[in-house]
Amino acid sequence: MRHGKKVNHLGRKTAHRKAMLANMACSLIEHKRINTTVAKAKALKQFVEPLVTKSKEDTTHNRRIVFSRLRNKYAVTELFRDVAPKVGDRPGGYTRIIKLGNRLGDNADMAMIELVDYNELYNAGKPAKKKARRRGGKGKKAETAPAAPAKETANSEEE
Repeated sequence: MRHGKKVNHLGRKTAHRKAMLANMACSLIEHKRINTTVAKAKALKQFVEPLVTKSKEDTTHNRRIVFSRLRNKYAVTELFRDVAPKVGDRPGGYTRIIKLGNRLGDNADMAMIELVDYNELYNAGKPAKKKARRRGGKGKKAETAPAAPAKETANSEEE
């Protein structure tokens, strides 16, 4: 039974798995989307999302924590400089996994993992968020209010 075992070992020893996830995370940060297998994409999502959360607050301590996981100073710089401001208001869910079908060679399930805020196709379909406003009496009263006093003044002049 695998009760409480959350880590997918991906058929690799610990050092190989950590190095592979670090390399994939650096590629994801650099290119904003990568194609991989579904299992690796799910493991990468769990690896990257805490790092993006750390990058929202730019402190030396957070940079060191992220660098210890990524092992690439250019990826750390990119994460803190470009990615963090773009996702600053988002409370989580920084990556999206889109399944692509099966690979020709070995029939493995393939997926594309991407940073959510960098996909123009999904963001272009949605216009900038507008706050829903209720059209109550404010708009109608403003239109009818100038007409009502004009009639009253006309009535008072006629008398």
